[in-house]
Amino acid sequence: MKPVWIVDDDRSIRWVLEKALTRENIPCKAFGGAQEVLNELEVDSPQVLVSDIRMPGTGGLDLLRRVKSKHPALPVIIMTAFSDLESAVSAFQGGAFEYLPKPFDVDKAVELIRRAVDESLRESAVDDAPVELPEILGQAPAMQEVFRAIGRLAQSNVTVLITGESGSGKEVVARALHKHSGRKGGPFIALNTAAIPRDLLESELFGHERGAFTGAQAMRRGRFEQAESGTLFLDEIGDMPAELQTRLLRVLSDGFYYRVGGHQPIKADVRVVAATHQNLEERVRQGLFREDLYHRLNVIRLRLPSMRERPEDIPLLARHFLAKSARELGVEAKKLAPEALKYIQGLPFPGNVRQLENLCHWLTVLAPAQVVKIDDLPLEIRNEMAGMNSLAPLPLSTASTPTAAAAVAAPAAVAPLPGDWLTLLVDEVGRRLGAGEREVMDQLVRQFEAAVIRTALRHTHGRRIEAATKLGVGRNTITRKIQELGLED
Repeated sequence: MKPVWIVDDDRSIRWVLEKALTRENIPCKAFGGAQEVLNELEVDSPQVLVSDIRMPGTGGLDLLRRVKSKHPALPVIIMTAFSDLESAVSAFQGGAFEYLPKPFDVDKAVELIRRAVDESLRESAVDDAPVELPEILGQAPAMQEVFRAIGRLAQSNVTVLITGESGSGKEVVARALHKHSGRKGGPFIALNTAAIPRDLLESELFGHERGAFTGAQAMRRGRFEQAESGTLFLDEIGDMPAELQTRLLRVLSDGFYYRVGGHQPIKADVRVVAATHQNLEERVRQGLFREDLYHRLNVIRLRLPSMRERPEDIPLLARHFLAKSARELGVEAKKLAPEALKYIQGLPFPGNVRQLENLCHWLTVLAPAQVVKIDDLPLEIRNEMAGMNSLAPLPLSTASTPTAAAAVAAPAAVAPLPGDWLTLLVDEVGRRLGAGEREVMDQLVRQFEAAVIRTALRHTHGRRIEAATKLGVGRNTITRKIQELGLED
């Protein structure tokens, strides 16, 4: 076995990897720059090359390109401290075996190198080539997985289902898949199936012929036709009416469709990327979504993490959005004081990346100082954190005191302890799991949402818009939830 070559201008990185590989009995050789590697390649070659991406002189991506031109089967692992999509995409574009963001766990790095060695010994090359940069940032492991998936999926025409909470960036990822694909010269057409009235959705998707229905005074091209040779992004696919699900299934199966009122089949040369925040498996079980369509869409699933799963990305995203808002408004970018940044990292961000972006835009416009402190944050943000703190369970020692016990047993006029509902929830989860129940999370979430919405509607005497405002959700969201949860009068 040939040695693994390590190239990095940082001596400490070279030292750490050399020690780790030597401990695992993997021969290795270290270089301080790309030119040294290129000189050595004239007379020798490694089993695997591990290279930094940013180095003085010849950079890692240029080294990758030149190495691959001579040794296309050589696995190259690219290391970088710049955790953005550009680095990942550029690395895969050059044919990298894998992308390793710094700082890395040494054991995981060794595991990755060993996998590359095995791949090299099998003389198998990697060939993935995405291109260009959309605005997706992230250092969290979950986002690195998303970057890798974009890199590997971009050159394929396979149907992709993107799942994730509202505001997590599903359309941004869909655009990235399009821009990095062989269809990037074609159009990217997006349609939110939940935002179109069901009686108009068929015409929106497939177009209509003149006279097909009242008001159809001219032929109209639908979204499938507009997306010819490009990508069609169907957002909120879980809300698509049943009759449209049947037509969509036929297009995905046969590759042909008809305009409303038309008789001539039209060939669909379109890559479909669908997205939903809903649990499609549950909707299939409920009979609300066709199982055969689900399997057609769920060829490759790409799950986007919520902000709660990637709090370490909040500083990076906040700087990005503050700079973006400042450019749009032609002002100097605001900065978050350390205590304000830490405060924001503790927020749940139910609206995910979109909510964080809106917050940064608000701060750019309305924060009084150039350096934003906690007191400069919007009042509702501070109230939200205060509410979260008030729901924190009391320490066990406090809950066991006579005073606390009296509070629990007090008449209804006295508020219960803040932690009581969480204790009851823990007990209920344990009971259900012990009874062997399945899908406990989904059941409890539905019950929780139903209880919250019923209470809000009682509080507002049935006024949905006011209830939505008080709950901090959109009007369409509360209407959809009322329908999904069977809360209609």
